Amino acid sequence: MTRIPSQPSTTETGNVVITGGNVLDVVAGITRTADIRIENGRIREIGIDLNRSGAEQIDATGRVVMPGLIDAHVHLTAFSADFRELERNAPSYIYAQGSRIMRETLQRGFTTVRDLSGADHGMARAQEEGLLVGPRIFYCGHALSQTGGHGDMRLPGEDHAPGSRGCCGIGTVADGVDAVRAAARDEIRKGAHHIKIMASGGVSSPTDRIDSTQYSVEEMEAAVGEATAANRYVAAHAYTARAINRALRAGVRSIEHGNLLDDESITLFLEHEAFLVPTLVTYWALKEEGREFGLSEGMWQKVDTVLETGLDAIRRAHEAGVKLVYGSDLLGGMQRHQNEEFRLLAQVQPAIDAIRSATVTAAELLDRSGELGVVAEGAIADLLILDADPTVDITVLADIDKHLVSVIQGGRIVTTEGITR
Repeated sequence: MTRIPSQPSTTETGNVVITGGNVLDVVAGITRTADIRIENGRIREIGIDLNRSGAEQIDATGRVVMPGLIDAHVHLTAFSADFRELERNAPSYIYAQGSRIMRETLQRGFTTVRDLSGADHGMARAQEEGLLVGPRIFYCGHALSQTGGHGDMRLPGEDHAPGSRGCCGIGTVADGVDAVRAAARDEIRKGAHHIKIMASGGVSSPTDRIDSTQYSVEEMEAAVGEATAANRYVAAHAYTARAINRALRAGVRSIEHGNLLDDESITLFLEHEAFLVPTLVTYWALKEEGREFGLSEGMWQKVDTVLETGLDAIRRAHEAGVKLVYGSDLLGGMQRHQNEEFRLLAQVQPAIDAIRSATVTAAELLDRSGELGVVAEGAIADLLILDADPTVDITVLADIDKHLVSVIQGGRIVTTEGITR
Protein backbone atom coordinates (compact mmCIF):
# COMPACT_ATOMS: atom_id res chain seq x y z
CA MET A 1 0.00 0.00 0.00
CA THR A 2 1.19 3.52 -0.77
CA ARG A 3 2.35 5.24 2.40
CA ILE A 4 0.35 8.22 3.58
CA PRO A 5 2.36 11.40 2.92
CA SER A 6 3.56 13.65 5.69
CA GLN A 7 1.31 16.42 4.36
CA PRO A 8 -2.38 16.19 3.44
CA SER A 9 -3.37 15.13 -0.07
CA THR A 10 -4.10 17.93 -2.51
CA THR A 11 -7.38 16.18 -3.36
CA GLU A 12 -10.13 18.55 -2.26
CA THR A 13 -13.19 17.39 -0.35
CA GLY A 14 -15.39 18.20 -3.33
CA ASN A 15 -17.44 15.96 -5.57
CA VAL A 16 -16.34 12.31 -5.69
CA VAL A 17 -18.19 9.21 -6.86
CA ILE A 18 -17.04 5.73 -5.85
CA THR A 19 -18.44 3.33 -8.42
CA GLY A 20 -19.29 -0.35 -8.39
CA GLY A 21 -18.07 -1.23 -4.91
CA ASN A 22 -19.56 -3.83 -2.60
CA VAL A 23 -20.77 -1.49 0.14
CA LEU A 24 -20.80 -2.95 3.64
CA ASP A 25 -23.83 -2.11 5.77
CA VAL A 26 -22.33 -2.81 9.21
CA VAL A 27 -25.70 -2.55 10.95
CA ALA A 28 -27.37 -5.19 8.77
CA GLY A 29 -24.16 -7.13 8.26
CA ILE A 30 -24.55 -7.37 4.47
CA THR A 31 -22.93 -5.94 1.37
CA ARG A 32 -24.62 -4.63 -1.76
CA THR A 33 -23.20 -3.29 -4.98
CA ALA A 34 -23.72 0.45 -5.22
CA ASP A 35 -22.18 3.80 -6.11
CA ILE A 36 -21.42 6.41 -3.43
CA ARG A 37 -21.52 10.14 -4.11
CA ILE A 38 -19.48 12.33 -1.77
CA GLU A 39 -19.94 16.10 -1.58
CA ASN A 40 -18.14 18.46 0.81
CA GLY A 41 -16.87 15.64 2.98
CA ARG A 42 -20.16 13.82 3.47
CA ILE A 43 -21.98 10.97 1.76
CA ARG A 44 -24.84 12.55 -0.19
CA GLU A 45 -26.22 9.60 -2.12
CA ILE A 46 -25.91 5.82 -2.35
CA GLY A 47 -27.46 3.99 -5.29
CA ILE A 48 -27.03 2.36 -8.67
CA ASP A 49 -25.65 4.24 -11.67
CA LEU A 50 -25.41 7.59 -9.93
CA ASN A 51 -24.76 10.71 -11.99
CA ARG A 52 -20.99 11.08 -12.33
CA SER A 53 -20.94 14.38 -14.16
CA GLY A 54 -18.28 16.73 -12.85
CA ALA A 55 -17.16 14.28 -10.18
CA GLU A 56 -13.81 12.64 -9.59
CA GLN A 57 -14.39 8.91 -10.03
CA ILE A 58 -12.96 6.00 -8.09
CA ASP A 59 -13.61 2.60 -9.63
CA ALA A 60 -14.11 0.16 -6.74
CA THR A 61 -15.48 -2.70 -8.82
CA GLY A 62 -14.72 -5.99 -7.10
CA ARG A 63 -13.69 -4.17 -3.92
CA VAL A 64 -15.40 -3.83 -0.54
CA VAL A 65 -16.23 -0.33 0.71
CA MET A 66 -16.71 -0.07 4.47
CA PRO A 67 -16.67 2.69 7.12
CA GLY A 68 -13.36 3.99 8.39
CA LEU A 69 -12.31 2.27 11.60
CA ILE A 70 -12.57 3.80 15.08
CA ASP A 71 -10.12 2.88 17.84
CA ALA A 72 -11.69 4.00 21.11
CA HIS A 73 -8.63 3.60 23.33
CA VAL A 74 -5.34 5.03 22.12
CA HIS A 75 -2.50 7.13 23.50
CA LEU A 76 -1.25 9.21 20.59
CA THR A 77 1.72 10.65 22.47
CA ALA A 78 2.90 7.36 24.03
CA PHE A 79 6.08 6.81 22.05
CA SER A 80 7.35 4.62 24.93
CA ALA A 81 5.70 1.97 27.09
CA ASP A 82 7.14 3.86 30.04
CA PHE A 83 4.74 6.76 30.68
CA ARG A 84 7.46 8.45 32.75
CA GLU A 85 9.19 9.26 29.46
CA LEU A 86 6.35 11.68 28.70
CA GLU A 87 7.33 13.68 31.78
CA ARG A 88 11.06 13.64 30.99
CA ASN A 89 11.02 14.90 27.41
CA ALA A 90 10.29 18.25 25.84
CA PRO A 91 6.72 18.80 24.63
CA SER A 92 8.04 19.60 21.15
CA TYR A 93 9.66 16.17 20.93
CA ILE A 94 6.60 14.38 22.32
CA TYR A 95 4.28 16.03 19.83
CA ALA A 96 6.68 15.28 16.98
CA GLN A 97 6.46 11.63 18.00
CA GLY A 98 2.70 12.01 18.19
CA SER A 99 2.51 13.25 14.62
CA ARG A 100 4.28 10.09 13.47
CA ILE A 101 1.95 7.90 15.52
CA MET A 102 -1.08 9.68 14.06
CA ARG A 103 0.11 9.20 10.48
CA GLU A 104 0.79 5.50 11.03
CA THR A 105 -2.60 5.05 12.74
CA LEU A 106 -4.42 6.48 9.72
CA GLN A 107 -2.40 4.22 7.46
CA ARG A 108 -3.82 1.23 9.35
CA GLY A 109 -7.37 2.30 8.44
CA PHE A 110 -8.34 4.15 11.63
CA THR A 111 -9.90 7.43 10.55
CA THR A 112 -11.10 8.34 14.07
CA VAL A 113 -9.64 7.66 17.52
CA ARG A 114 -10.59 8.34 21.12
CA ASP A 115 -7.47 9.31 23.03
CA LEU A 116 -7.56 8.23 26.68
CA SER A 117 -4.84 10.65 27.87
CA GLY A 118 -2.02 12.32 26.05
CA ALA A 119 -3.55 14.15 23.11
CA ASP A 120 -4.87 17.64 23.66
CA HIS A 121 -6.71 20.54 22.05
CA GLY A 122 -3.67 21.50 19.96
CA MET A 123 -3.28 18.08 18.37
CA ALA A 124 -7.00 17.79 17.65
CA ARG A 125 -7.11 21.27 16.14
CA ALA A 126 -3.99 20.66 14.05
CA GLN A 127 -5.53 17.50 12.63
CA GLU A 128 -8.82 19.23 11.93
CA GLU A 129 -7.05 22.07 10.11
CA GLY A 130 -4.90 19.69 8.06
CA LEU A 131 -1.63 20.57 9.77
CA LEU A 132 -1.26 16.99 11.02
CA VAL A 133 -2.14 13.92 8.99
CA GLY A 134 -3.99 11.39 11.11
CA PRO A 135 -7.32 10.28 12.52
CA ARG A 136 -9.79 12.82 13.93
CA ILE A 137 -9.31 12.93 17.68
CA PHE A 138 -11.74 12.74 20.58
CA TYR A 139 -9.61 13.46 23.65
CA CYS A 140 -9.81 13.65 27.45
CA GLY A 141 -6.59 15.57 28.05
CA HIS A 142 -5.17 14.37 31.36
CA ALA A 143 -6.70 11.42 33.17
CA LEU A 144 -7.77 12.07 36.77
CA SER A 145 -5.95 9.99 39.38
CA GLN A 146 -5.68 9.78 43.13
CA THR A 147 -2.28 10.06 44.78
CA GLY A 148 -0.45 6.79 44.18
CA GLY A 149 -3.00 5.81 41.55
CA HIS A 150 -2.62 4.71 37.96
CA GLY A 151 -1.99 8.28 36.81
CA ASP A 152 0.71 9.00 39.40
CA MET A 153 4.06 8.02 37.88
CA ARG A 154 6.28 8.91 40.86
CA LEU A 155 8.48 6.15 42.24
CA PRO A 156 8.33 5.34 45.98
CA GLY A 157 11.45 7.39 46.65
CA GLU A 158 10.31 10.49 44.78
CA ASP A 159 8.68 13.30 46.73
CA HIS A 160 8.30 16.00 44.09
CA ALA A 161 4.82 17.29 43.33
CA PRO A 162 2.97 15.14 40.79
CA GLY A 163 3.23 16.51 37.26
CA SER A 164 5.94 19.00 38.23
CA ARG A 165 8.59 17.50 35.95
CA GLY A 166 6.77 17.91 32.67
CA CYS A 167 3.41 18.92 31.26
CA CYS A 168 2.89 15.92 28.98
CA GLY A 169 2.26 13.15 31.49
CA ILE A 170 -0.91 11.14 31.13
CA GLY A 171 -2.44 12.01 34.47
CA THR A 172 -3.27 14.80 36.87
CA VAL A 173 -3.49 13.98 40.57
CA ALA A 174 -6.65 15.20 42.31
CA ASP A 175 -7.64 14.02 45.78
CA GLY A 176 -11.02 14.71 47.32
CA VAL A 177 -14.37 15.69 45.87
CA ASP A 178 -13.54 19.39 45.45
CA ALA A 179 -10.21 18.68 43.76
CA VAL A 180 -11.81 16.15 41.41
CA ARG A 181 -14.50 18.66 40.47
CA ALA A 182 -11.88 21.33 39.76
CA ALA A 183 -9.72 18.94 37.70
CA ALA A 184 -12.69 17.74 35.65
CA ARG A 185 -13.80 21.31 35.02
CA ASP A 186 -10.30 22.23 33.88
CA GLU A 187 -10.16 19.42 31.33
CA ILE A 188 -13.61 20.42 30.08
CA ARG A 189 -12.37 24.02 29.83
CA LYS A 190 -9.57 22.76 27.60
CA GLY A 191 -12.09 21.11 25.27
CA ALA A 192 -12.19 17.52 26.53
CA HIS A 193 -14.78 15.34 24.81
CA HIS A 194 -14.88 13.06 27.85
CA ILE A 195 -13.31 12.74 31.30
CA LYS A 196 -11.15 9.77 32.21
CA ILE A 197 -10.72 8.59 35.78
CA MET A 198 -8.43 5.90 37.16
CA ALA A 199 -10.75 3.59 39.10
CA SER A 200 -8.26 0.76 39.68
CA GLY A 201 -4.58 -0.06 39.57
CA GLY A 202 -2.83 -0.73 36.29
CA VAL A 203 0.13 -2.29 34.53
CA SER A 204 2.03 0.84 33.50
CA SER A 205 2.10 2.64 36.87
CA PRO A 206 4.91 2.04 39.36
CA THR A 207 3.30 1.95 42.82
CA ASP A 208 -0.23 0.55 42.63
CA ARG A 209 -1.62 -2.97 42.46
CA ILE A 210 -3.84 -4.32 39.70
CA ASP A 211 -6.42 -5.45 42.27
CA SER A 212 -6.70 -2.09 44.05
CA THR A 213 -9.73 0.16 43.83
CA GLN A 214 -9.06 3.85 43.32
CA TYR A 215 -11.17 6.92 44.03
CA SER A 216 -14.02 6.90 46.50
CA VAL A 217 -17.56 6.60 45.18
CA GLU A 218 -18.11 10.26 46.06
CA GLU A 219 -15.08 11.33 44.02
CA MET A 220 -16.24 9.30 41.02
CA GLU A 221 -19.73 10.73 41.31
CA ALA A 222 -18.23 14.23 41.36
CA ALA A 223 -16.44 13.58 38.07
CA VAL A 224 -19.64 12.14 36.56
CA GLY A 225 -21.63 15.12 37.77
CA GLU A 226 -19.26 17.61 36.16
CA ALA A 227 -19.13 15.67 32.91
CA THR A 228 -22.91 15.36 32.78
CA ALA A 229 -23.33 19.08 33.42
CA ALA A 230 -21.15 19.77 30.36
CA ASN A 231 -22.91 17.13 28.21
CA ARG A 232 -19.84 14.94 28.41
CA TYR A 233 -19.30 11.52 30.01
CA VAL A 234 -16.76 9.63 32.10
CA ALA A 235 -14.58 6.72 31.04
CA ALA A 236 -13.00 4.66 33.81
CA HIS A 237 -9.85 2.58 33.77
CA ALA A 238 -10.86 -0.52 35.75
CA TYR A 239 -9.75 -4.15 35.82
CA THR A 240 -11.36 -5.98 38.73
CA ALA A 241 -15.05 -6.65 39.20
CA ARG A 242 -15.02 -4.62 42.41
CA ALA A 243 -13.56 -1.59 40.63
CA ILE A 244 -15.82 -2.02 37.58
CA ASN A 245 -18.99 -2.30 39.62
CA ARG A 246 -18.21 0.72 41.79
CA ALA A 247 -17.59 2.82 38.68
CA LEU A 248 -20.75 1.68 36.92
CA ARG A 249 -22.88 2.44 39.98
CA ALA A 250 -21.31 5.92 40.06
CA GLY A 251 -22.56 6.58 36.53
CA VAL A 252 -19.48 5.94 34.41
CA ARG A 253 -20.38 5.47 30.72
CA SER A 254 -17.45 3.32 29.55
CA ILE A 255 -15.19 0.85 31.29
CA GLU A 256 -11.70 0.54 29.85
CA HIS A 257 -10.17 -2.97 29.97
CA GLY A 258 -12.60 -4.75 32.33
CA ASN A 259 -10.69 -8.03 32.19
CA LEU A 260 -11.80 -9.30 35.59
CA LEU A 261 -15.53 -8.57 35.39
CA ASP A 262 -18.11 -10.83 37.05
CA ASP A 263 -21.82 -11.61 36.66
CA GLU A 264 -22.81 -8.51 38.61
CA SER A 265 -20.68 -6.42 36.28
CA ILE A 266 -22.60 -7.69 33.28
CA THR A 267 -25.91 -6.91 34.98
CA LEU A 268 -24.72 -3.38 35.73
CA PHE A 269 -23.46 -2.83 32.17
CA LEU A 270 -26.88 -3.73 30.83
CA GLU A 271 -28.78 -1.78 33.49
CA HIS A 272 -26.79 1.42 32.87
CA GLU A 273 -26.44 0.92 29.09
CA ALA A 274 -22.71 1.31 29.55
CA PHE A 275 -19.93 0.33 27.16
CA LEU A 276 -17.02 -2.06 27.63
CA VAL A 277 -13.78 -1.24 25.81
CA PRO A 278 -11.59 -4.34 26.11
CA THR A 279 -8.00 -3.85 25.03
CA LEU A 280 -6.76 -7.40 24.81
CA VAL A 281 -4.08 -6.76 22.21
CA THR A 282 -2.10 -4.53 24.56
CA TYR A 283 -1.59 -7.37 27.05
CA TRP A 284 -0.56 -9.73 24.28
CA ALA A 285 1.91 -7.14 23.00
CA LEU A 286 3.17 -6.21 26.47
CA LYS A 287 3.85 -9.86 27.21
CA GLU A 288 5.70 -10.30 23.94
CA GLU A 289 7.57 -7.01 23.67
CA GLY A 290 6.88 -4.78 26.69
CA ARG A 291 10.35 -4.91 28.20
CA GLU A 292 11.92 -4.12 24.85
CA PHE A 293 9.87 -0.92 24.61
CA GLY A 294 10.45 0.45 28.09
CA LEU A 295 8.23 -1.54 30.47
CA SER A 296 9.98 -2.26 33.76
CA GLU A 297 10.32 -5.82 35.08
CA GLY A 298 7.80 -5.16 37.83
CA MET A 299 5.25 -3.76 35.41
CA TRP A 300 5.82 -6.62 32.97
CA GLN A 301 5.09 -9.19 35.68
CA LYS A 302 1.64 -7.65 36.18
CA VAL A 303 0.58 -8.52 32.64
CA ASP A 304 -0.26 -12.18 33.24
CA THR A 305 -2.91 -11.24 35.78
CA VAL A 306 -5.03 -9.48 33.17
CA LEU A 307 -4.02 -11.37 30.00
CA GLU A 308 -5.38 -14.78 30.92
CA THR A 309 -8.90 -13.66 31.80
CA GLY A 310 -9.43 -11.13 29.02
CA LEU A 311 -10.86 -13.37 26.31
CA ASP A 312 -13.28 -15.05 28.69
CA ALA A 313 -14.53 -11.65 29.86
CA ILE A 314 -15.17 -10.53 26.29
CA ARG A 315 -16.96 -13.79 25.48
CA ARG A 316 -19.27 -13.50 28.49
CA ALA A 317 -20.01 -9.84 27.85
CA HIS A 318 -20.73 -10.43 24.16
CA GLU A 319 -23.08 -13.33 24.87
CA ALA A 320 -24.98 -11.19 27.38
CA GLY A 321 -25.42 -8.31 24.95
CA VAL A 322 -23.05 -5.78 26.51
CA LYS A 323 -22.03 -3.04 24.06
CA LEU A 324 -18.41 -3.78 23.13
CA VAL A 325 -16.16 -1.14 21.58
CA TYR A 326 -12.80 -1.64 19.89
CA GLY A 327 -9.74 -0.39 21.77
CA SER A 328 -6.04 -1.16 21.43
CA ASP A 329 -4.23 0.82 24.18
CA LEU A 330 -0.86 0.00 22.65
CA LEU A 331 2.26 1.90 23.66
CA GLY A 332 5.57 2.68 22.00
CA GLY A 333 6.72 0.52 19.12
CA MET A 334 3.96 -1.98 19.93
CA GLN A 335 1.41 0.30 18.26
CA ARG A 336 2.14 -1.42 14.96
CA HIS A 337 0.00 -4.32 16.29
CA GLN A 338 -3.13 -2.13 16.44
CA ASN A 339 -5.17 -4.28 14.05
CA GLU A 340 -4.26 -7.53 15.80
CA GLU A 341 -7.18 -6.90 18.18
CA PHE A 342 -9.51 -8.02 15.37
CA ARG A 343 -7.92 -11.47 15.34
CA LEU A 344 -8.28 -11.76 19.11
CA LEU A 345 -11.90 -10.57 19.14
CA ALA A 346 -12.81 -13.04 16.42
CA GLN A 347 -11.92 -15.88 18.78
CA VAL A 348 -14.97 -15.05 20.91
CA GLN A 349 -17.46 -13.30 18.59
CA PRO A 350 -18.51 -13.33 14.92
CA ALA A 351 -16.47 -11.18 12.54
CA ILE A 352 -19.34 -8.76 11.91
CA ASP A 353 -19.62 -8.03 15.63
CA ALA A 354 -15.90 -7.33 15.87
CA ILE A 355 -16.32 -4.94 12.93
CA ARG A 356 -19.30 -3.26 14.59
CA SER A 357 -17.20 -2.68 17.71
CA ALA A 358 -14.81 -0.58 15.59
CA THR A 359 -17.51 1.24 13.63
CA VAL A 360 -21.17 1.72 14.55
CA THR A 361 -20.92 0.85 18.27
CA ALA A 362 -17.82 2.99 18.71
CA ALA A 363 -19.65 5.87 17.05
CA GLU A 364 -22.49 5.44 19.54
CA LEU A 365 -20.02 5.72 22.42
CA LEU A 366 -18.67 8.93 20.89
CA ASP A 367 -22.20 10.31 20.51
CA ARG A 368 -21.68 10.40 16.75
CA SER A 369 -24.22 7.82 15.61
CA GLY A 370 -25.20 8.37 11.99
CA GLU A 371 -22.12 10.51 11.37
CA LEU A 372 -19.27 8.06 11.95
CA GLY A 373 -18.95 4.30 11.66
CA VAL A 374 -21.48 3.82 8.86
CA VAL A 375 -21.74 4.10 5.11
CA ALA A 376 -25.00 6.01 4.98
CA GLU A 377 -26.41 9.13 3.41
CA GLY A 378 -25.53 12.15 5.55
CA ALA A 379 -22.60 10.43 7.27
CA ILE A 380 -19.07 11.84 7.22
CA ALA A 381 -17.25 10.26 4.27
CA ASP A 382 -14.68 8.22 6.20
CA LEU A 383 -14.28 5.09 4.10
CA LEU A 384 -11.94 2.18 3.47
CA ILE A 385 -11.68 0.32 0.18
CA LEU A 386 -10.48 -3.26 0.68
CA ASP A 387 -9.61 -6.04 -1.72
CA ALA A 388 -11.60 -8.66 0.25
CA ASP A 389 -14.61 -8.95 2.56
CA PRO A 390 -13.72 -8.78 6.29
CA THR A 391 -17.11 -10.20 7.29
CA VAL A 392 -16.04 -13.45 5.63
CA ASP A 393 -12.46 -13.38 6.89
CA ILE A 394 -11.53 -11.03 9.75
CA THR A 395 -7.85 -11.32 8.90
CA VAL A 396 -8.57 -8.84 6.12
CA LEU A 397 -8.59 -6.21 8.89
CA ALA A 398 -6.08 -7.93 11.16
CA ASP A 399 -3.56 -7.96 8.27
CA ILE A 400 -4.67 -4.57 6.98
CA ASP A 401 -1.40 -3.80 5.17
CA LYS A 402 -2.11 -6.67 2.77
CA HIS A 403 -5.68 -5.68 1.93
CA LEU A 404 -6.16 -1.93 2.28
CA VAL A 405 -6.50 -0.32 -1.14
CA SER A 406 -7.57 3.20 -0.20
CA VAL A 407 -8.34 5.42 2.78
CA ILE A 408 -10.83 8.25 2.36
CA GLN A 409 -11.21 10.65 5.28
CA GLY A 410 -13.79 13.42 5.29
CA GLY A 411 -14.15 12.93 1.55
CA ARG A 412 -10.42 13.38 0.94
CA ILE A 413 -8.45 10.53 -0.62
CA VAL A 414 -5.46 10.25 1.70
CA THR A 415 -3.89 7.18 0.16
CA THR A 416 -4.69 4.94 -2.75
CA GLU A 417 -3.20 2.09 -4.71
CA GLY A 418 -4.42 -0.07 -7.53
CA ILE A 419 -7.63 1.81 -8.27
CA THR A 420 -8.63 4.22 -11.02
CA ARG A 421 -8.96 7.84 -9.89
